[in-house]
Amino acid sequence: MAEKRVFFREEMDWLRTAVVCEPRGHDAMVGALICAPLDSSCVCGVIFFNNVDVLNGCIHATIGLAVTLHHLGRIALGAHRIETPTGVVTITLMEGGKVTVKNVRSYRIKTTTKVSIPNYGEISGDVAWGGNWFFLANAPLGVAIELQNIEELTRVSWDIREALTAEKITGDDGGEIDHVELFAPPTNDSADSKNFVLCPGKAYDRSPCGTGTSAKLACLAADGLLSETQTWRQAGILDTVFEGQIRKHPDGGISPIITGSAFITAEADLLLDPEAPFAFGISSPHTPTHD
Repeated sequence: MAEKRVFFREEMDWLRTAVVCEPRGHDAMVGALICAPLDSSCVCGVIFFNNVDVLNGCIHATIGLAVTLHHLGRIALGAHRIETPTGVVTITLMEGGKVTVKNVRSYRIKTTTKVSIPNYGEISGDVAWGGNWFFLANAPLGVAIELQNIEELTRVSWDIREALTAEKITGDDGGEIDHVELFAPPTNDSADSKNFVLCPGKAYDRSPCGTGTSAKLACLAADGLLSETQTWRQAGILDTVFEGQIRKHPDGGISPIITGSAFITAEADLLLDPEAPFAFGISSPHTPTHD
């Protein structure tokens, strides 16, 4: 599936831009291309993509995929395996759009990593893998994680990402840290923490971010702050909540277990008229160039 992801990126980028970029999509939209699996134990394979590129993984999109497959009559309630470019994940579909995802192995590789950004000075955080590479830090003093602060949160997070690039701070094997996750105390008793997640295309995650919650769980477990008997409730910018649990992984780190919900909102046919000036989408200015 990782090789299919590369092929899709290099040979079919027109489909990505046509689907998730304007005029049909928007910057925060994530697409999921359903593929035939190579692993016969899986009900399907999937490639995730957004407004600027393909993604390594996406748990909130996996939750949406599970509900969509059920809506299409392709799976029943219960447990199923999905093949992704980062490995096989297991979904458990329940009544009412509730889905639990056992994610790929997640782990922290750096702690108290420091970068300096304009106006806020030094920011210290962790680098962890949760299906994507994340820099995780507490929000700077005075920057509340609230919808009215989206512009400031975006600016701070983007400055952090640019500082990571300038300082050549990466994940394993030079993997780009393309997600920044800021935390603050929750605004109500329904969660243990509230986050703001900036995605690669400079759009913020409307959900609590499944791969980001996986990275957070890995950091908590590495610090001895979360056991296999506990549940971590992670609120997102809209105060929706993902529930997370962990299992120790034999190769180190954890296997995150993330529970959330998804609901079908529309069925649509996308029409690509080659004569239209933006038939294949309006590309974001943050779109990388590929050879």
